[in-house]
Amino acid sequence: MPAPPLPATAPVTAEIRLAYVLRHFREAYEAVPEVSIGYASTLPQVEIREVDHDFFAGTNPYPAAPGWREWGGQQPPFFFAADPALPLLELRPAGRARINFDLISAAFYLLSGWQEFFSAERDQHGRFPYAASVQCRYGFVAVPVVNHYFEVLRAAVEHASGQALRPRRWAGGATWAACITHDIDNLYSAWKEPAKAALRRGRLLGFGRQLWRHFTQKDAWDNLELVQQTVAEYGAKSTFFFLPEHRQAPNGTPNADYQIQAISSRVEALEAAGSEVRLHASIGTATDLDHLTREAMVTLGTPTNVPGIRFHYLQWEPRVTPALLDDLAFEYDSTLGFAEHYGFRNSYCLPFQPFDFRTGRAHDFLEIPLNVMDATLHHPRYLLLTPEEILPALRPMFREIERFGGVCTVLWHNENFDPANQRNGPREFQKLMEYLRSRNVAFGTCGDIWRQVYYDFS
Repeated sequence: MPAPPLPATAPVTAEIRLAYVLRHFREAYEAVPEVSIGYASTLPQVEIREVDHDFFAGTNPYPAAPGWREWGGQQPPFFFAADPALPLLELRPAGRARINFDLISAAFYLLSGWQEFFSAERDQHGRFPYAASVQCRYGFVAVPVVNHYFEVLRAAVEHASGQALRPRRWAGGATWAACITHDIDNLYSAWKEPAKAALRRGRLLGFGRQLWRHFTQKDAWDNLELVQQTVAEYGAKSTFFFLPEHRQAPNGTPNADYQIQAISSRVEALEAAGSEVRLHASIGTATDLDHLTREAMVTLGTPTNVPGIRFHYLQWEPRVTPALLDDLAFEYDSTLGFAEHYGFRNSYCLPFQPFDFRTGRAHDFLEIPLNVMDATLHHPRYLLLTPEEILPALRPMFREIERFGGVCTVLWHNENFDPANQRNGPREFQKLMEYLRSRNVAFGTCGDIWRQVYYDFS
């Protein structure tokens, strides 16, 4: 599916990059002191070395390859680096410091989503593909590189101010947070694959049994209450994203296998029990304002005051979708993750406000990035991890989020609470939840995360 034409964009000046990045830096830590930060021309206390400043005057999706430098016991990639013979950070007398790479440009490039906005690469679902990303090219998708950059800036600010900074805290003083979510795509289709398999093998009796179970017993995926109860066992509450569209998309891609009106009482019961219910916008809405407007007007349970959204199939067109969310006054989105790999699509482990290339400022809505999806872990086109490989693969990413006081957003579809799933099913979800709980994470719905961050940004 081709990308739409590039819209008219505002100049991305050094001042705009600086304001956007520093806004997020100040939200990543508690009580950041007033320290002047900027390029040499402004004579700041913390000087950033400006490198390759012409890059943002063009439309090239990719800058020069990064250099790999040691910082904090790790070697993250540093884009827009200067002389590698110079130290990354020079602490000077009288509370002054110099950072010897263009930290502002590097952080802006990743956090703003510059690569996918200016790249024309799209997959069959209209998504910017992981294979086209710098995260894939240089192998750092599970590393929140912008947070590592902020640690360099943190050290400089601490030197300039004489004050120690610590990462932000979450509910109850927790050092990090986790947001458990469920996209409700299917409620009545658990029988289909076993029935098709029996038919392919010529096992008519087995096929008949599946049909009989379908018409006489509750479907294994019709389990909303089980999902809620399972999450509650860990002291957590979930965000459920429901699809209002029952019909297939024009290209044949399925939407919901249920009609939302038929389960309205159950949706209301989820909310009454403390879960959050939000919109799972159907195929095509990410680029169609009228279609998205109609779906946004569908009432899911009782009225709520924090409109949130995640797009079906993680559809997201960077040249169109963010503007639609602002137009319809959505407060948050939780779509931005790569379907093909767990990690950080914008190389950042905290909620952030995406950059609006049309206006040269931040969008109004908050992005709560998606870090891990069950389908990513075991899917013929994705990672195909065995059950024993899943948690060990995810632990390094979880440690990074915990280190920087971030938010871990998990998507586990209700259909993967079916005990018949032995690959990325309920046992794997339980192991993941046990790990998060053992690390004293603060569980919260997307709305909980939005409320805490919103008041800090305000």
